[in-house]
Amino acid sequence: MKIVNVVAAVICDSLTRPTKVFATQRGYGEYKDGWEFPGGKVEAGEAPEQALAREIREELDTEVEVGEFLDTIEYDYPTFHLSMRCYWCTVKSGNLVLKEHEAAKWLSKETLDSVEWLPADITIIDKIREKL
Repeated sequence: MKIVNVVAAVICDSLTRPTKVFATQRGYGEYKDGWEFPGGKVEAGEAPEQALAREIREELDTEVEVGEFLDTIEYDYPTFHLSMRCYWCTVKSGNLVLKEHEAAKWLSKETLDSVEWLPADITIIDKIREKL
């Protein structure tokens, strides 16, 4: 099975005392309309943190500070295996402009379950809820 290595940003309002995280809704592909944490593929020779900063710059026109490593999600989709390294992040500069996603929301501990998460992303929600 093909393995896809990606990184994801759990963008929060504060790295020390987060109360909200930023979720995006996919605007394309097989999993269009599903909710996810933004990010993307790690290119050859790139450190995960560099890949994440680049992907957020490309997708959301925003500079993020990549903080603490949160977890690695291993998930088998029907046609590939996803290995997703997730990091806590905060906005350094920019306005989170949606270039590839169709919608976005800031979610609190109480509203984390209000969106239809993609299967891999939902597996990290409990860990995020613990920190919020």
